Amino acid sequence: MAVTDEAIEKIKGMIVSGALRPGDRLPRESELAAGLGLSRNSLREAVRALSLLRILDVRQGDGTYVTSLDPQLLLEALSFVVDFHRDDTVLEFLAVRRILEPAATAMAAARIGERELNVLTAKLEALGAQPSIEELVACDLEFHRDIVRASGNSVLCSLLDGLSGAATRARIWRRLTQRDAVSRTLHEHRAILAALRDRDADAARSWATVHIASVEQWLRSSL
Repeated sequence: MAVTDEAIEKIKGMIVSGALRPGDRLPRESELAAGLGLSRNSLREAVRALSLLRILDVRQGDGTYVTSLDPQLLLEALSFVVDFHRDDTVLEFLAVRRILEPAATAMAAARIGERELNVLTAKLEALGAQPSIEELVACDLEFHRDIVRASGNSVLCSLLDGLSGAATRARIWRRLTQRDAVSRTLHEHRAILAALRDRDADAARSWATVHIASVEQWLRSSL
């Protein structure tokens, strides 16, 4: 494992230094192994690990390439890891979301377009007053993802997407048995949307905070 770690660090060093750039093809295995002072086996293990992290793209019959290194691509692994969280740590993930998402929502207030606002409104209206948990989870995911995307910060968007994807939201909502949970969530969504329409960053941040804090409160009482 230590030899593989060394191989990973050497390839990482090539990428960080700019010797390998996004989209570049890696040298042939024998050439790269010799150049880095590695065995071909340790190099293969390193390439396999970095491909799982979306840093390298192994194309059968073509070679191995550095990916685009786009934040959304690199942070896909975060979502995979978060899905394995234990129920007793879910509140910690929500706490991180409560720190980041209100800031993203406030940023979106200055940037979100009229068409995007109309799409959000239509999605909320289509949901109705008594949606199923599955419908609410899907809408909640899209609603917040669209708003965070409107912040214009791709790293923030990818982080939040990884921290609270569909699987995580579904696990949370299965625990929320309070009768007013759905109606309060819809009310808070509408309040966030109204603040965005008013271009009121402070109100948008406040309502986003209230919304996530409400989920935390409901969940804490069910644990």
